[in-house]
Amino acid sequence: MPLLPYSLARPFLFGLDPEAAHDLTLSALARWQGTPLATAWRAPLVEDPVTLAGLRFPNRVGLAAGLDKNARCIDALGAMGFGFVEVGTVTPKPQPGNPKPRMFRLPQADALINRLGFNNDGLEAFVANVQRATFRRQGRILGLNIGKNAATPIEQATDDYLLGLAGVYPHADYVTVNISSPNTKNLRALQSDEALDALLDAIAQRREALAREHGRRVPVFVKIAPDLDEAQVALIAATLRRHGMDGVVATNTTVARDAVQGLPHAQEAGGLSGAPVLQASNRVIAQLRAALGSGFPIIGVGGILSGADAVSKLRAGADVVQIYTGLIYKGPALVTEAARALRAARAMA
Repeated sequence: MPLLPYSLARPFLFGLDPEAAHDLTLSALARWQGTPLATAWRAPLVEDPVTLAGLRFPNRVGLAAGLDKNARCIDALGAMGFGFVEVGTVTPKPQPGNPKPRMFRLPQADALINRLGFNNDGLEAFVANVQRATFRRQGRILGLNIGKNAATPIEQATDDYLLGLAGVYPHADYVTVNISSPNTKNLRALQSDEALDALLDAIAQRREALAREHGRRVPVFVKIAPDLDEAQVALIAATLRRHGMDGVVATNTTVARDAVQGLPHAQEAGGLSGAPVLQASNRVIAQLRAALGSGFPIIGVGGILSGADAVSKLRAGADVVQIYTGLIYKGPALVTEAARALRAARAMA
C-alpha cells in the first residue's frame, strides 16, 4: 500500500490555488517516478482483465485524459494501480490555453470547474515524453488523446486531428479523438451530424493508411459530451458505427450547473467535473449502449468518487471506467477501491 496517506497531503494541496496544486503534484510525480520515492503512492494492480477493441486491459480502471496533458507522468500515474492510462489532450502546436485563473474547486459538491483550454507543449514534446515511459512495456494500456489548436478555424479542424493522429499513432495502444471539451471555441460543434460525419470519414481513411504504413491497426475512440439529448446520442452512435470507430469515451465535462447552483464558483465558465456529472454521464452511457448494442466498447467517465460509482457505470453499460476528479478528492486509494468493486460486481453478476 502507499506509504503516504492522501489524507495528509490533501489539506496542503487544497490550501493552494487549484492549478498551482495541480502543477506542483505533476512536477513531483514526474521527478520521482521510477525512484524509491514512488513507493509514496505505488499500489498493487488489481487483476481483472478484459479485452476490448482487441486490447487486453489488465483491469477496468483507467486515468482519464486531462490530468497529464503533456504525458510527463505516465509511469508515476500507472503505479497507482491503473490498468490503463490516457494522456493529453495534445494539439499539433504548443499553446498556453485560456487566461488564468481557469480552475476552481467546489468541495461541497466534490467537483471542479476548469477552462484550461488544451494548454500543452505540443505534439513533438508530447511524443518524446510518451517514448520515455515504460508503462506499455509492463503490459498496461496507453491511450493518447488528440485535439485541435484554438487558433485553427473550426472549418480546418480536421487538419489538426489528422496531424495528431499521425503523430501519436506509432506510440498508442488506442487514440481518442476529443470533440467534446467545452473550453475550445466551437469544438463541440464537431459532434453535429455533418461535421462529425466528415471528421470521422477523414480519420478513418487516414487510420487505414497509417495501419498499412506501420503494420498494425490502432483502435480509435471518440470522446463525447454529457450535454446531449437522446436523438443526438443515437445519431453519434450511428456515425461511429458507419465509420468503423472502435469505441466511445462517455463523457467529458458538462456545461450544466443545475447540481451546483448557489455554490461558490458555480457560475464560472468551463467544464464541470466530479460528483455532479455522474448521473448525466450514466444517462448518456445507457443511451449509447441501447443504440450501439452489446459488444461495442464504451469507456465510462464522469463522477466516480467511490467503488459504487464505478459499478454504476458498468450497470449503465460501460465496459471499463476512467477517473480524474475523484483522484483529486479521494486520492490514489480510489483506484484500488474502484477496481476491487468492479471485480466483485462482475463476480456476483
